[in-house]
Amino acid sequence: MAALSPPPHEEDTLPAERGRSTHAPAVPGYPTVPPGLARLNSDPADRAAAALLTCCASPAWAGRLVAHRPYPDVSALLAASDEALYDLPPVARREALTGEAGRSAAPPSGYSAADTALAHAQTAYAAKFGFPFVVCLDGASAAHALNQRLTAIHTRLDHDTEAELALATEELRRLVRGRLAARAAGAARPAASLPAPGRRAPDRPYGSPEDAVCPESRDSGCPDSPYVPV
Repeated sequence: MAALSPPPHEEDTLPAERGRSTHAPAVPGYPTVPPGLARLNSDPADRAAAALLTCCASPAWAGRLVAHRPYPDVSALLAASDEALYDLPPVARREALTGEAGRSAAPPSGYSAADTALAHAQTAYAAKFGFPFVVCLDGASAAHALNQRLTAIHTRLDHDTEAELALATEELRRLVRGRLAARAAGAARPAASLPAPGRRAPDRPYGSPEDAVCPESRDSGCPDSPYVPV
């Protein structure tokens, strides 16, 4: 009697995965994705957008990042952020920069004369360009940050509006990368608490450690993307 041939191979696919749209790459299992990024990938669109707006005050930027989910890793998220920022029209860039008012301000240094000089320069900057002064000082010590701010703002006050908008957007890009990286990293959680791939996370309020707003940019540990200002 002829041997029976084995049944055709059937793809081992979860029911939740079979209906998944193919317009975006599937994310590998959540154990390989940082918990903050896994949550960003799986949360409802409105909740994900609200989380992203704590990193950059541009609804257009946040909406684009939400639409392009899921992200397989943090580098892909940061590259998408860079591209989305540079693709914003000037009015949306200004909106994003205006959202930095107070957030990127320098804390008092204790040197009243220097603090006063910086405050006057920031007022002159906002009056000239229509958005607040934004600078990324990653790696700068507190002792040198004030001098670097003063030097940068006096140099940039000589720019024309178009050049300064491009430079301010680049500074914002660097700040946003740090905030996104911190949010995507999240706090360690047991693997069992992560939703299965293809399933949305259970509803829960933001405010857990992995959802903390990063008030200042930090080194993301990921190289900058190849996108450049346009």
